[in-house]
Amino acid sequence: MPKEDIAKIIELNEDLIENNELLASKNNETFKEHNIQSFDIVGAIGAGKTALIEAIVQKISQERKVLVINGDVTTRIDADRIAKYGVKTIQINTGRECALNSYHISQVIMNCDLSVYDTVFIENVGNLICPSDFILGVDKRIVVVSITEGPWVIQKHPMLFKFSDIAVINKIDLNDVMDIDIEKMINDARQINPNIPVITTSATTGENVIELVNLLFSQ
Repeated sequence: MPKEDIAKIIELNEDLIENNELLASKNNETFKEHNIQSFDIVGAIGAGKTALIEAIVQKISQERKVLVINGDVTTRIDADRIAKYGVKTIQINTGRECALNSYHISQVIMNCDLSVYDTVFIENVGNLICPSDFILGVDKRIVVVSITEGPWVIQKHPMLFKFSDIAVINKIDLNDVMDIDIEKMINDARQINPNIPVITTSATTGENVIELVNLLFSQ
């Protein structure tokens, strides 16, 4: 590929990221104007993002007015799962796009009465690579991995851990079968991001879910 074509591609990518960040800032301002606490939940397919959101929603839905935005390539399976717990869900199907971006969230903001909510969870498209380039304008980004993804999943995907606020290692109830060194996974996350809180959970048994809730809503 000619050098000038490579330069044009780099410039286009830089413009996309810059525009996304500008729109993310506007999204964040809007959330703050409505006194909404907002969270972006990222992680690979099968890490347990939906199950964790279900578990969290069950803990907080009596005290908080929750909106969940679900991103997926297709279907509204995850949104329907979460809606069963009595919270509002909005599905975004991205087609070929491997992550949500600020524009997707801005469209929800434009077409939704935010005054009736105080908490927004965004379940990103299942992917450990693409979301690292696209912030959404939330208060906190939570990266979720599971022990079933193997002991090196954190080392192999450092960018999301570097730019996330909380790390969750899920499915610890399966460790009798998987025999993963969970402490090493925790240390891997802290080597990438020394300031990141790391919590181990089981969405299935509920282990440490309340601790995760407390961490989400701490200042």
